Amino acid sequence: MTVTHFTKHYNDPGQVAAAARNYAWIATHAQPLRQPALTVVGPTSLTFERIQGRPAQQGDLSRLARLLGDAHGVAWASDLRPAALNMPHTFRDGTIFGDYVGTREVALHKRLEQGYLPDKIALHAMLALLEKTAEGPTAFYKDSNPRNYVITEDGTVFVVDTDDLTLAPFAYDLAKLIATLIMTYGPLPAGAADEALAAYNEAASRHDARLGTTDRERLNDFLALHSVLTAPYAGRNGYRYGWPFQRPRLQGPA
Repeated sequence: MTVTHFTKHYNDPGQVAAAARNYAWIATHAQPLRQPALTVVGPTSLTFERIQGRPAQQGDLSRLARLLGDAHGVAWASDLRPAALNMPHTFRDGTIFGDYVGTREVALHKRLEQGYLPDKIALHAMLALLEKTAEGPTAFYKDSNPRNYVITEDGTVFVVDTDDLTLAPFAYDLAKLIATLIMTYGPLPAGAADEALAAYNEAASRHDARLGTTDRERLNDFLALHSVLTAPYAGRNGYRYGWPFQRPRLQGPA
């Protein structure tokens, strides 16, 4: 069998080093996520084994939710247990993750500047929602959109793109997958999100009962955050359906 490769180019060596560190961290601490082999680390590029397959589709949601729950549980037990959601964390292998709150505060302020939030009242409402969700055990966020999964003909799932990892609450990345599947393919079948959440919770709870307690209200809070954070990408990168959820109520009291 001929092995082919894919080379991803970066703007500077710092970005290469960060992506390579993130790749190694996932390989060590989130083993359920299978990655293509990293074959060459260059000054401004990374070269991977090219995996032939398709991106994730809506029918894959429950399976991928179970995979994410398992990976988040493994990572928590292995290296994330002491991490706090409101501050960056340096792990035993030297990898530094951005925190959940600070990185998204910056992004939400930018969405106001870009016009995706109507005013400062709306911004403060979203910042309050962010603070509300910054509790509980710590998982990680890897941008679970359909293009970052490659599913081969025999059904093997690979994950790609380790450019950015941050800390995040459990099920936050599941919400990103749900949102972007809808943005890519249109509305989910009835009950699909609840089924995915149950699969995620079941997989995460196998590592500790506290990890599998995300309810639908909390998932909806994550979806509301994603609806604002992903707004600039609507109509780009295969997101044909725009925002998948109604914009949360952002106006102040009458």
